[in-house]
Amino acid sequence: MTQHAIPDVSADGQDRTGSGRTPAGPAEDRRPLPGGPRRDWWRESVVYQVYVPSFADADGDGMGDLRGITDRLAHVADLGADAVWLTPFYPSPLADGGYDVADYRGVDPRHGTLDDFRALLARARELGLRTIVDIVPNHCSDQHPWFTEALAAAPGSAARDRFIFREGTGPDGAEPPADWQSKFGGPAWTRVPDGQWYMHIFASEQPDLNWDNPEVAADFEDTLRFWLDLGVDGFRIDVAHGLRKDLVPPLRDTRGGDTAPLNSPPAGLNHPFWDRDEVHDIYRVWRKITDGYAPPRIMVAEAGVSAARLPLYTRPDELHQAFNFFHLRCPWRAAAFRDVIDTSLADAATTGSLPTWVLSNHDVVRHRTRYGLPEGTDLRAWVTGDGRDPAADDVRGRRRARAAALLTLALPGTTYLYQGEELGLPEVADLPAASLRDPMWERTGHGQKGRDGCRVPLPWTREGSSYGFGAGGSWLPQPEGWGDRSVEAQTGRAGSFLELYRTALALRRGFLGDESFTWLPSAPGELAFRKGAGLVCRVNLSDEPVPLAPPAGAEPLLASEALPAGQLPPDTAVWFRSAGE
Repeated sequence: MTQHAIPDVSADGQDRTGSGRTPAGPAEDRRPLPGGPRRDWWRESVVYQVYVPSFADADGDGMGDLRGITDRLAHVADLGADAVWLTPFYPSPLADGGYDVADYRGVDPRHGTLDDFRALLARARELGLRTIVDIVPNHCSDQHPWFTEALAAAPGSAARDRFIFREGTGPDGAEPPADWQSKFGGPAWTRVPDGQWYMHIFASEQPDLNWDNPEVAADFEDTLRFWLDLGVDGFRIDVAHGLRKDLVPPLRDTRGGDTAPLNSPPAGLNHPFWDRDEVHDIYRVWRKITDGYAPPRIMVAEAGVSAARLPLYTRPDELHQAFNFFHLRCPWRAAAFRDVIDTSLADAATTGSLPTWVLSNHDVVRHRTRYGLPEGTDLRAWVTGDGRDPAADDVRGRRRARAAALLTLALPGTTYLYQGEELGLPEVADLPAASLRDPMWERTGHGQKGRDGCRVPLPWTREGSSYGFGAGGSWLPQPEGWGDRSVEAQTGRAGSFLELYRTALALRRGFLGDESFTWLPSAPGELAFRKGAGLVCRVNLSDEPVPLAPPAGAEPLLASEALPAGQLPPDTAVWFRSAGE
């Protein structure tokens, strides 16, 4: 068949046809629907996640900052995104990458100032981008003034009641109050000098707040209003399913129950601190706050719960969206993706919402690398072994990552992109031990390397200090040759990851507004569907070519790889425009 300007992409990423990308268009057109913004702009948007320490460094101290983000925001707009989500930039000792917050209404000096944040918001508006910020309500930093006050106060004091302090068990209270385990290794309890223990689902530097205490709830409501008044467009809620705990004495042991924040407790288990019904009372109050702003702001939950429970977070009087980790964790099999897509669309429809779709984030091995590993690989062990056993098949991972991008962007709903996926960045699994910052490394006795490999700072230029990240190096070492993957190296090179994403996001805009979804006949190992009335996506997830089978009279738009005549190769996706559109 005729290629119709679909880039012929070889294994080295070079264009063999001379075709270019579809331009993103002016900033004013960067809206889900042309002709003006929608009240519910988030339903079919593309949100770009900025991991603040690793995006861009303007002051040359090796750590990303707000001015660096502002200077590089045009990249996100040119990509075609609708919004940016910023990970925490608040004052923090950085025991956990900023998710240990010491002041919820400030900016860490390493990241800038409030004026820098205001300038970032203004620049985002100029570029047609909305801004979402992280809120971390489950826990704070042990350097937060409240916790400092609690440590100095007596057991049973009002200061300690803002947190979860309890007496120990066993002789002299020397054992933790319950068997609750930290996600970063070891008990979820730390003892203080007067003998009491405090709870922390994560690191000991991150004490959990007591959401039974009205003062905690009121303070967070003030925090939401503070950032909304500054002009943010919404919040990503960290550990949204963990805020409320069963604190009725005596505390219940989990008895070996699953405590993972991204895996639901076993069906029917009334878990003492995950996904408790009471957490929804918090979000009903928050929704009233965000709806009080015009236009209404968005809230998205990081809620690692079952598919059956996830819709509870997006009921009309609660949050607008919840992250879809089932899509992220889905193995590369057509039947598995079809099941995830069907379940996600059906469950979201019960609350009148749409699913979110995500392939990578700051907590998981980058999907280019995941897709190159055998199914079932223990990723934590693989990273800790420097990514040597097994060796990732990067050719396969590259093809699958490109196909997954087109699959994901064709689905109804909101796509969240993680910085660097548009560059095809792989996981950096062989970071030297001396450079590791993830608290998992120390808390597991060097048994788990943690998440630093997906957080290595972005390459912007082919050469120069830290490949353009900043003048003073980078807080995590970048691999040799990182510049070949940079924005500069890929810009204008048709067939590169960057140009594939830019073209896909530009084309996607022409199909927004019709949220319908229909499966089409497909070959074994293939997915084929129509989004709305116009966009047809076919993805071959098998190891053998399948017939291309375009819709009658359809116009091909974009392919993740070169398309031999009449065939859709393995690990390849293609978009068509249906006839008559």
